[in-house]
Amino acid sequence: MGDRTTELAEKVCAKIPQQAEDLELIHRSQAGNTEAFDELVTKYRTKIFNMIYGIVGNECDAWDLAQEGFLKAWRSIHRFQGRSSFYTWLYRITINVTIDSLRRRCRRSEVEIDDTIPSFLPGPGDNYERAEIREQVYAALAQLRPEHRAVVVLKEIEDLQYREIAEILNVSIGTVMSRLFYARKKLQSILRPIFTPVEVEKEKLRFSCNAAINNR
Repeated sequence: MGDRTTELAEKVCAKIPQQAEDLELIHRSQAGNTEAFDELVTKYRTKIFNMIYGIVGNECDAWDLAQEGFLKAWRSIHRFQGRSSFYTWLYRITINVTIDSLRRRCRRSEVEIDDTIPSFLPGPGDNYERAEIREQVYAALAQLRPEHRAVVVLKEIEDLQYREIAEILNVSIGTVMSRLFYARKKLQSILRPIFTPVEVEKEKLRFSCNAAINNR
């Protein structure tokens, strides 16, 4: 318990100077300073890209959606009032942009699984089995509803707390937990024929998803 409390305290202390720095950049951005906003983009673009990539499974689409999200954030920066951290506010904008894009795609036509699996070529330190697992995980994620896919990525890959996810998606914590429950059950049912029974246990499945996506 003591170690956990210490870890949480360290995280809180680490966020204080970061939030102060963000606040200064936000104020300058709200005054029309594009260089200040560029600093915010540089600071968060990798995290934003990784989050979107985990949902859409395509590098080009992820960069396009990240750009769209940052553009929307710039146009709305004057409305930021500091009720949440800039990080949370930005996540909310980009996750909504991503979900809206997936919904439009689903409305236009039935999404084929092959279209949502990224093309992987094993690189240095990679191997065929790992690349194959990634493809299978992305294929499984592609079968989830956009709202469920977003919750899985924010929880399992971004490792956010339920409260943070609820704030980003503008839903209740209960809704987050419900979506995550059904998403995990769906992933387990999809991946069960692929992996061994041991691998589809709750913690093993979570590790497989994280390893498959984070180690791309």
